[in-house]
Amino acid sequence: MNSSKKYSVKWMALTAMLMAMNIVLSMEVLSVPVPGGHLYFNDSVICLASLLLDPVGAFAVGGIGSFLGDAIFYPEPMFVSLVSHGLQAVAISLIAHKVFKDRNIAGAIVAVLVGAVIMVTGYTLGRTFFYGSKSWAVAMVKLPFEILQAGLGVVLGPILAYPVGLKRQFDRLMKD
Repeated sequence: MNSSKKYSVKWMALTAMLMAMNIVLSMEVLSVPVPGGHLYFNDSVICLASLLLDPVGAFAVGGIGSFLGDAIFYPEPMFVSLVSHGLQAVAISLIAHKVFKDRNIAGAIVAVLVGAVIMVTGYTLGRTFFYGSKSWAVAMVKLPFEILQAGLGVVLGPILAYPVGLKRQFDRLMKD
């Protein structure tokens, strides 16, 4: 894809739609209350978007989308979300599209696993040092649920991209 088509109106519209999905899934009403906070479902959208989009689009959906969702619904962790989900999304996109570009499903699995480690580490450090109680103990209470949230993205992102066929549809749409 050449650079003039890369950031086309279609690309912007699809990126914005995925960003909006991330923001909606950041709503507390769509989350599950757990000890130490909530379990959100936006990692599935972040993983899917990162498998579909280049690193710039992935960062927009993962980092900026999470930042905006937090700014609207729960501002305290918004900068932790920007960094954690932003790095997660960029890493997934780079690994899936550059490192494993010829091995779609294998690359996607490796990419989302690396992304999950980045997200869980980022939020654990964020909860320990930057927001909430700023406590290692509270971060450890929330850790299993962070891993579960990341695990949902690890499972659902590649399934939506490959067996469901959204990656094929996205690629076809972007070629037109």
